[in-house]
Amino acid sequence: MEINVLFDAGFEKHLDAGWLDSIARATLVAQGIGEDAELGIVITGQEKVRELNRDYRGRDEPTDVLSFNLQPEGDAEGDSIFAAPPDGVKHLGEVIISYPQVVRQAEERGHPVKKEIAILIIHGVLHLLGYNHIKDNEADIMSAKEAEVMKVIEAKLK
Repeated sequence: MEINVLFDAGFEKHLDAGWLDSIARATLVAQGIGEDAELGIVITGQEKVRELNRDYRGRDEPTDVLSFNLQPEGDAEGDSIFAAPPDGVKHLGEVIISYPQVVRQAEERGHPVKKEIAILIIHGVLHLLGYNHIKDNEADIMSAKEAEVMKVIEAKLK
């Protein structure tokens, strides 16, 4: 399993790449994802996230986390319509997090920044794995998965 953690300039001083890796890895393991998976985590600022949100989602507003899935969509039976990559690795995609938004939300919710980052990594990784929250039933399933993973990683939040 490969987790690539990248920081835009100035944000590397706020978080430890190894810790971010451990949260993403624990999320994947809790969902039964094996060693043949790869994803990226990018910690950046509000303007970059707003720009990506505008360009790719049509929403010209800041947000906390964006997920860009690299897995091809399957057909009705869930079979991929594309051949597997030659390296055999499932390239899941990228989770992009706005650090300034994380700090704001942590303050608003009255918990540590590390907990807010963990919540957003879990949320983003679950999106990469195909979970969504557009419809009520999807939101309930995704929320249950998030809570399940959070229980597994609570020790890492201290």
